[in-house]
Amino acid sequence: MSENISYNLPLLIASDHAGMELKQELIKHSQNLLWNDLGCFNKEKTDYPDWAEKLCKKLKNNMKAILICGTGQGMAIKANRYSHVRAALCWDSKIAHLARSHNNANVLCLPGRFINVKQAISILTVFLTTPFDNKPSYERRVEKLNHPQ
Repeated sequence: MSENISYNLPLLIASDHAGMELKQELIKHSQNLLWNDLGCFNKEKTDYPDWAEKLCKKLKNNMKAILICGTGQGMAIKANRYSHVRAALCWDSKIAHLARSHNNANVLCLPGRFINVKQAISILTVFLTTPFDNKPSYERRVEKLNHPQ
């Protein structure tokens, strides 16, 4: 579980109202991580693009981050509009592993209404501990993400 993860950089996290409860549970269950909770902080309806934008503007090189909304998809769409972001919607550990190892994803998007806390902790653990696989084919593909053809 993530209680034992060694991740020494600040870990940005944000959610809309639909992801707030899962966000709070992740923080509670992984208190050893250097969380930087950007909001939201109550169940009042909010717009997920605003939270994704706030997080992406603070994301720096080598950092990882988590965005949570109802489906995770809206956050991923907004986050991927930023050139320094490779956001991946992950609903299980295998997808999280592939997002990191093949795509060098730096933002984990979670579907707050479709996974439970135990699943989210497992996904987060894999996301934070899986390195990018520097195979030339993966590096070439990630480079193409950075430079549209």
